[in-house]
Amino acid sequence: MFKTTVSSTLRNQDAMDILFKNFFNNDSFFAPVIETKIGHPVDIYENDQGLHFEVAGSGLTKDDISITIEGDCLKIAHQKTDEDKCCDVNNCKYLHKGISRKSFNLGYRIAPKFNLSKADAQMTNGLLKITIPFAEEAKPKSLTIK
Repeated sequence: MFKTTVSSTLRNQDAMDILFKNFFNNDSFFAPVIETKIGHPVDIYENDQGLHFEVAGSGLTKDDISITIEGDCLKIAHQKTDEDKCCDVNNCKYLHKGISRKSFNLGYRIAPKFNLSKADAQMTNGLLKITIPFAEEAKPKSLTIK
Protein backbone atom coordinates (compact mmCIF):
# COMPACT_ATOMS: atom_id res chain seq x y z
CA MET A 1 0.00 0.00 0.00
CA PHE A 2 2.82 2.39 0.79
CA LYS A 3 4.40 1.74 -2.60
CA THR A 4 1.28 2.72 -4.58
CA THR A 5 0.91 5.93 -2.57
CA VAL A 6 4.49 6.95 -3.30
CA SER A 7 4.22 6.17 -7.02
CA SER A 8 0.95 8.13 -7.42
CA THR A 9 2.49 11.07 -5.53
CA LEU A 10 5.48 11.00 -7.86
CA ARG A 11 3.19 10.89 -10.91
CA ASN A 12 1.27 13.92 -9.64
CA GLN A 13 4.54 15.75 -8.97
CA ASP A 14 5.79 14.95 -12.50
CA ALA A 15 2.55 16.32 -13.94
CA MET A 16 2.94 19.52 -11.91
CA ASP A 17 6.56 19.87 -13.08
CA ILE A 18 5.43 19.58 -16.69
CA LEU A 19 2.67 22.17 -16.21
CA PHE A 20 5.09 24.54 -14.46
CA LYS A 21 7.69 24.19 -17.24
CA ASN A 22 5.02 24.61 -19.95
CA PHE A 23 3.76 27.81 -18.34
CA PHE A 24 7.13 29.51 -18.96
CA ASN A 25 7.93 27.78 -22.25
CA ASN A 26 6.92 30.01 -25.20
CA ASP A 27 6.68 27.07 -27.60
CA SER A 28 4.07 25.30 -25.52
CA PHE A 29 0.27 25.50 -25.50
CA PHE A 30 0.43 27.54 -22.28
CA ALA A 31 1.59 31.06 -23.15
CA PRO A 32 2.63 33.50 -20.41
CA VAL A 33 -0.03 36.09 -19.64
CA ILE A 34 2.34 38.95 -20.52
CA GLU A 35 2.61 37.70 -24.12
CA THR A 36 -1.09 37.02 -24.60
CA LYS A 37 -2.50 39.35 -27.25
CA ILE A 38 -6.20 40.04 -27.40
CA GLY A 39 -7.31 40.44 -30.99
CA HIS A 40 -9.85 42.89 -32.36
CA PRO A 41 -13.46 41.58 -32.06
CA VAL A 42 -14.44 39.97 -35.37
CA ASP A 43 -17.10 37.39 -36.23
CA ILE A 44 -16.62 35.35 -39.42
CA TYR A 45 -19.26 32.99 -40.74
CA GLU A 46 -20.45 31.34 -43.95
CA ASN A 47 -24.02 30.78 -45.13
CA ASP A 48 -25.89 30.31 -48.43
CA GLN A 49 -25.03 33.85 -49.58
CA GLY A 50 -21.26 33.51 -49.02
CA LEU A 51 -18.64 34.54 -46.48
CA HIS A 52 -19.45 37.21 -43.88
CA PHE A 53 -17.26 39.35 -41.62
CA GLU A 54 -18.64 41.45 -38.77
CA VAL A 55 -16.01 43.81 -37.35
CA ALA A 56 -16.68 45.81 -34.18
CA GLY A 57 -16.09 49.51 -34.66
CA SER A 58 -17.65 51.27 -31.66
CA GLY A 59 -17.39 55.03 -32.09
CA LEU A 60 -16.03 54.72 -35.64
CA THR A 61 -17.58 55.88 -38.89
CA LYS A 62 -17.20 54.32 -42.33
CA ASP A 63 -14.56 56.95 -43.13
CA ASP A 64 -12.39 55.78 -40.19
CA ILE A 65 -11.94 52.26 -41.57
CA SER A 66 -10.13 51.26 -44.75
CA ILE A 67 -10.80 48.03 -46.64
CA THR A 68 -8.41 46.90 -49.36
CA ILE A 69 -8.28 43.79 -51.53
CA GLU A 70 -4.89 42.63 -52.78
CA GLY A 71 -4.98 39.41 -54.75
CA ASP A 72 -6.69 36.87 -52.50
CA CYS A 73 -6.22 38.96 -49.32
CA LEU A 74 -8.84 41.10 -47.59
CA LYS A 75 -7.35 43.81 -45.37
CA ILE A 76 -9.33 45.84 -42.82
CA ALA A 77 -7.60 48.64 -40.90
CA HIS A 78 -8.17 51.61 -38.61
CA GLN A 79 -5.44 54.01 -37.55
CA LYS A 80 -6.06 55.71 -34.20
CA THR A 81 -5.82 59.51 -34.36
CA ASP A 82 -4.98 62.11 -31.71
CA GLU A 83 -8.68 63.01 -31.52
CA ASP A 84 -9.30 59.59 -29.92
CA LYS A 85 -7.34 60.64 -26.81
CA CYS A 86 -9.88 62.18 -24.41
CA CYS A 87 -7.45 63.09 -21.64
CA ASP A 88 -5.04 64.94 -23.91
CA VAL A 89 -7.78 67.03 -25.50
CA ASN A 90 -10.24 67.70 -22.66
CA ASN A 91 -7.93 67.36 -19.64
CA CYS A 92 -10.22 64.63 -18.22
CA LYS A 93 -9.57 61.94 -15.64
CA TYR A 94 -11.03 58.49 -16.36
CA LEU A 95 -12.97 56.85 -13.52
CA HIS A 96 -13.43 53.71 -15.64
CA LYS A 97 -12.07 53.01 -19.12
CA GLY A 98 -13.86 50.06 -20.77
CA ILE A 99 -14.05 51.16 -24.42
CA SER A 100 -11.06 50.10 -26.47
CA ARG A 101 -9.90 52.82 -28.84
CA LYS A 102 -7.01 51.08 -30.54
CA SER A 103 -5.68 50.90 -34.04
CA PHE A 104 -6.18 47.59 -35.79
CA ASN A 105 -4.87 45.99 -38.94
CA LEU A 106 -6.57 42.74 -39.91
CA GLY A 107 -5.73 40.56 -42.88
CA TYR A 108 -7.44 37.43 -44.18
CA ARG A 109 -6.60 35.14 -47.08
CA ILE A 110 -9.86 34.32 -48.86
CA ALA A 111 -10.43 30.93 -50.47
CA PRO A 112 -10.93 30.83 -54.27
CA LYS A 113 -14.51 29.61 -53.82
CA PHE A 114 -15.45 33.22 -52.91
CA ASN A 115 -15.58 36.13 -55.38
CA LEU A 116 -13.64 39.02 -53.81
CA SER A 117 -14.41 41.31 -56.75
CA LYS A 118 -18.10 41.29 -55.75
CA ALA A 119 -17.53 41.96 -52.03
CA ASP A 120 -19.87 44.43 -50.33
CA ALA A 121 -19.33 46.42 -47.12
CA GLN A 122 -21.78 48.32 -44.91
CA MET A 123 -21.33 50.16 -41.61
CA THR A 124 -24.38 50.16 -39.31
CA ASN A 125 -24.43 51.22 -35.65
CA GLY A 126 -20.69 50.69 -35.18
CA LEU A 127 -20.66 47.27 -36.83
CA LEU A 128 -18.85 46.82 -40.14
CA LYS A 129 -20.42 44.03 -42.20
CA ILE A 130 -18.54 42.64 -45.19
CA THR A 131 -20.17 40.05 -47.47
CA ILE A 132 -18.22 38.09 -50.06
CA PRO A 133 -20.45 35.97 -52.34
CA PHE A 134 -19.55 32.57 -53.68
CA ALA A 135 -17.77 32.45 -57.04
CA GLU A 136 -19.90 31.09 -59.90
CA GLU A 137 -17.52 28.15 -60.29
CA ALA A 138 -18.05 27.16 -56.65
CA LYS A 139 -21.86 27.09 -56.76
CA PRO A 140 -23.37 23.60 -56.88
CA LYS A 141 -24.32 22.34 -60.31
CA SER A 142 -26.52 19.46 -61.37
CA LEU A 143 -25.80 17.08 -64.19
CA THR A 144 -28.30 15.39 -66.48
CA ILE A 145 -27.77 11.69 -66.89
CA LYS A 146 -27.58 10.62 -70.55
